[in-house]
Amino acid sequence: MKISVYQLKPQFQRLLSPLLGALQGSGITPNQITLFSMTLCLLYGGALALFADHTILWRLYPFAMLFRMALNAIDGMYANASGMKTRLGALLNEICDVISDLALYLPLILMLPVHPAWIIAVLMLAMLSEFAGVLGLSVGAARGFQGPMGKSDRAVLFGSLSLAGVCAAPASWISAVLSLSILLSVCTVWNRLSAALKQQDETQDGAPDSR
Repeated sequence: MKISVYQLKPQFQRLLSPLLGALQGSGITPNQITLFSMTLCLLYGGALALFADHTILWRLYPFAMLFRMALNAIDGMYANASGMKTRLGALLNEICDVISDLALYLPLILMLPVHPAWIIAVLMLAMLSEFAGVLGLSVGAARGFQGPMGKSDRAVLFGSLSLAGVCAAPASWISAVLSLSILLSVCTVWNRLSAALKQQDETQDGAPDSR
């Protein structure tokens, strides 16, 4: 049974599909959208780091997560619909996601009433999860997006934690949530690596005998 916010992606894309018409013929490229999204994340993350005591910035955090998820979905949809998929776009999509994650999630160290090690551990496992997903390509499998703690799940997690911090939730509660997210991240790494190996085995089993 697959449990991940990522499973809602098709429905989310359908909600965003009307925007594709506006992008067609605009001269905007999918790569520009990817870079624009990363730039916004860097600016917003920088503002959170510099003005961590401004509550209004943290109240906007869940909406920033949603907007980022929308931009991340649109660049891929637009690339497919316009026939502008490129190898550069694939590389930008991966590296910009990692940079955006760090920019948006590291400032929570300044805001949440828990030891910074909790946030750092979650982020390290998040990077490892994405690396595990990309590793599938190195063994001839598809890029892995398995959960239960993928990119979309992390956005929901940290968006919720920002509200918990604003509402002065107990540190013990936040630590428990982060502990659970660490466990789920470890499962995610395992699931992505296992799926890559399984897909590779299936491909080899289905290949015709060359003898």
